[in-house]
Amino acid sequence: MTLEAFADTIVPGEKRFPADRSVAGAASGGGAVVAGAIELLETPAAGVAGGLTDLARMLNEHATAYAREHGRDLDGDVPAFVALAFDDRSALVRALTGPDHPERDGWVALALFSNMAFDTAAHRHTTEAIAEGHVGLATMGFAAPDPDGLWRFPAYSYGRPLADLHPDTTASGSLA
Repeated sequence: MTLEAFADTIVPGEKRFPADRSVAGAASGGGAVVAGAIELLETPAAGVAGGLTDLARMLNEHATAYAREHGRDLDGDVPAFVALAFDDRSALVRALTGPDHPERDGWVALALFSNMAFDTAAHRHTTEAIAEGHVGLATMGFAAPDPDGLWRFPAYSYGRPLADLHPDTTASGSLA
């Protein structure tokens, strides 16, 4: 729940069901949680799966301290970060990712995973994610591939042809 609430703070979305506590419902449509932020974090390739329990514990410790400092009562039925209101979650994340916070690099990295799940569906094959209506790719208007699964752009996106290939370009696209 805690890491879902963190992801929802980075890319907010609407509640998945009425009693959803992790997703605050601060925005319409799906956010990072629906886009698969937790699935991405748990992917071995992300390299952070082994530390997620500790990150959630640390985030809840920060949330408890934040609540004490700002006079917020926390609902003990959910983790401390989840118990914070969306505006308080946002303020705490701003502090954790601020230039002076000693844990900044870790929290910024966690935030980046939330953005990657939404913006790129990094944990999914792109054609499959688009076919299944991935919320982030759909929101961003990511173009679907041609029926053969390849992307072609018959109209130049900048309104003019791209530069000719360098004469030393190999078939793979690298320079020889």
